[in-house]
Amino acid sequence: MPGQLLNALFAVVFGIGVCVLYYVGSNFLLERIFMDQDGYSISKDRWRRAIQPWLFLAPALLLLGVYLVYPVYETIRLSFFNFGGFDFVGFKNYLWAFENPDFQQAILNNLQWLVIVPTLCVVFGLLVAVLADRVSWGTIAKSLIFMPMAISFVGASVIWKFVYDYRGPDIEQIGSLNAFVMLFGAEPQAWITLPFWNNFFLMVILIWIQTGFAMVIFSAALRGIPEETLEAARMDGANEMQIFFKIMIPQIIGTIMVVWTTITIIVLKIFDIVLAMTNGQWNTEVLANLMFDWMFRGGGDSGRGSVIALMIMIAVIPIMVWNISKFRKEEEGR
Repeated sequence: MPGQLLNALFAVVFGIGVCVLYYVGSNFLLERIFMDQDGYSISKDRWRRAIQPWLFLAPALLLLGVYLVYPVYETIRLSFFNFGGFDFVGFKNYLWAFENPDFQQAILNNLQWLVIVPTLCVVFGLLVAVLADRVSWGTIAKSLIFMPMAISFVGASVIWKFVYDYRGPDIEQIGSLNAFVMLFGAEPQAWITLPFWNNFFLMVILIWIQTGFAMVIFSAALRGIPEETLEAARMDGANEMQIFFKIMIPQIIGTIMVVWTTITIIVLKIFDIVLAMTNGQWNTEVLANLMFDWMFRGGGDSGRGSVIALMIMIAVIPIMVWNISKFRKEEEGR
């Protein structure tokens, strides 16, 4: 442990030192190059001011190029090659993807996740945000609901694996869900193996985690609604349901869409929960898990794995474009 702490401390100090050295040193060299004995000339000063921002941005741009732009280019390139990335096969991998039953099942499962998870996270998060402010123990309730956000997806999956645990017939059950249904005389089930329904049991885990995120954002947005507006509506005879749907919702609709799209992007990349709970068995495969299987297991097929990775990226792009355009409109409106 002490050795690990020393290594971490050295990495931090070394990293900060390199950054300071680069920025101070590069600025010093720039000053020396563009300064003559009589100080700056107008033309040299113009060149220095033009170069200086790019000099400071260079490390960030280099890292973006190495860790973002190049991987995208390489993924696109590999999608046109065979499993080893040596022989060009054209669109053969793309044709395989749309004819493969596992890929089709993963698409259907992803669509289910996209419809159900963001919707329920927004609904539950909004309900908790509204109702928790009306009870004395609302702060405690919010803390408990937000707590799963501190747990990793794999950690949450392990917790829910015990909830869904099934030990077989005529064996004492330790799973919370089976213990609950047995109280009413029902038979215990291997819940995560049940066709169709097992996908919903996996979605519950992500809903459990992300509801806290939605609740916190909505709580902040609801506090921004002027109290005078709500009081005026009550004085005009509006009941609480009318105030909620006709005043509160319209005023925070922008926040709702931001939360919805954020959770949607998380859903498109969902991988950890499926891998930890079922590993894609029993028709629970999703695109990210299928990509992992083809890219890294059984010898790996970089061509087919890259095609699936591109499908995920293409699905995320429209949401990102919408978010950016909405942000720009809001900035222009200020």
